[in-house]
Amino acid sequence: MSTNNDIFSDIRPYLDSEVHEVITQLLADNNFRKVVEPIVKPHTWEQFSALLMQCKTKYDFQKNVVYPIMKRLIEKTTTEMNGSNWEYIDKSKARLFISNHRDIVLDAAFFNILLFGNDSDTTEIAIGDNLLVYPWIEKLVRINKSFIVKRSVSVRQMLEVSGQLSNYINDTINNRNQSIWLAQREGRAKDSNDKTQISLLKMLVLNNRANPIDALKQLNITPLSISYEYDPCDFLKAKEFQLKRDNSDYKKSQADDLENMYTGIVEFKGRVNFNLGKPINSQLIELPSEIGKSEILPAIANIIDKEIYLNYTFYPINYVAYDLMTGSNNFNSKYNYEDKSKFEQYLNTQIAKIDIPNKDFDFLRMKIIEMYGNTVKSYLNIKES
Repeated sequence: MSTNNDIFSDIRPYLDSEVHEVITQLLADNNFRKVVEPIVKPHTWEQFSALLMQCKTKYDFQKNVVYPIMKRLIEKTTTEMNGSNWEYIDKSKARLFISNHRDIVLDAAFFNILLFGNDSDTTEIAIGDNLLVYPWIEKLVRINKSFIVKRSVSVRQMLEVSGQLSNYINDTINNRNQSIWLAQREGRAKDSNDKTQISLLKMLVLNNRANPIDALKQLNITPLSISYEYDPCDFLKAKEFQLKRDNSDYKKSQADDLENMYTGIVEFKGRVNFNLGKPINSQLIELPSEIGKSEILPAIANIIDKEIYLNYTFYPINYVAYDLMTGSNNFNSKYNYEDKSKFEQYLNTQIAKIDIPNKDFDFLRMKIIEMYGNTVKSYLNIKES
């Protein structure tokens, strides 16, 4: 399907010339049909197949298939979805959006829908190979402008894999003028304590390690804050916290990843906001010239984190959670008695969904509270620093 001199063929999205063949393979895959057929209703499988076969390019696929399905999903599972600070981006110039990470599938998917509605080109999306549980998932995401981050490799292969990824991101932004979405860390911050991983920045500068600031300036990094009023996977994250606490060897299975993906997609999220932070290039220029080499990337991670924290959207649930978490009444002007009792009820409902041995109610309750309160804590820490 790809040529030998295509050095990114194993990780990049499919080329438009490959789309038709991949769609044909997808439609012949019974596992794909089993999962997708219920989602595309009221359309029949035959209608959906005909629609897919009309797609000749990735843009066709996003416009005719992904966009209408996502719009229906947004209507069904959110009460509102907004994006703000669009004036921070120059549409003619590709950039690297780095965001906090809440939902395995929807963070990037929702953001692309907002970009679409804002007459901006959609981003390419970084996706870990641990989520490509079935061959049809890989095909589907690569038609939808996703590229693959190889995580399941040996330590020996890691440098080579990171180098390929770094070159791909730089090539995509600087040579193809195509924007990219990337989470600020590997996997979701399950307690909402969002922090940019230094290892991510190290990977981004591999092609110019001698001049990391120049390397990152080339990428036009724009931080992005993602805020969900309700995280449908909060109880699954809390459950994982207890399983890890009780067994240090515990690891999530592929079935767990699928459950997280499915739950995040179909369950209620309430209000959802995507707020762009200021592109960081102007702050990179202002970094003191005497800054030590080992301090450069941590300083840049802090710049990204600060933009993300300052652009969170807070709902009454976040203020209630912060006060419960800290045993204070600091924000009691931001919510009323009804908001508080609604949250208490919500906590009980979510914890009731968890079925594990030695279920620790108090621990699970505090973990879910932290998921909603930690964003306020991070915001306050930045405001006070």
